[in-house]
Amino acid sequence: MSEKLSESARSEAIEALRATGWREVEGRDAITKRFEFKNFVEAFGWMSRVALNAEKLDHHPEWFNVFKTVEVTLSTHDAGGLTELDLRLARKMDALAK
Repeated sequence: MSEKLSESARSEAIEALRATGWREVEGRDAITKRFEFKNFVEAFGWMSRVALNAEKLDHHPEWFNVFKTVEVTLSTHDAGGLTELDLRLARKMDALAK
C-alpha cells in the first residue's frame, strides 16, 4: 500500500501539477483535470493508453468520458488521499495527452 504524501510533499507536487492544468478537489485529498481531444476516437485512444499504464501501476483513475472530453480524478482510496502513485499517473496522463 502506498503512503499518503506529507503536507510539504503534497504542496510541492500540486504546485508543479498546476502548471499542466491539474487542480485540487475541494473537500477531498485528490486532484482533478479535464482533458479535451479532437474527437471521441482520440479521447478513447488516450483512455486506452492510460488504462494500460494504470494497470502496470496497479492504480486506477476515476474518470468520466463524454464525446471528446475526459474528466479525471486521482486519489489513492486505501491511503485516504494523494500518494506518489497519483502523481506518477498524473504525469503519465499529461505525457500521453501530448
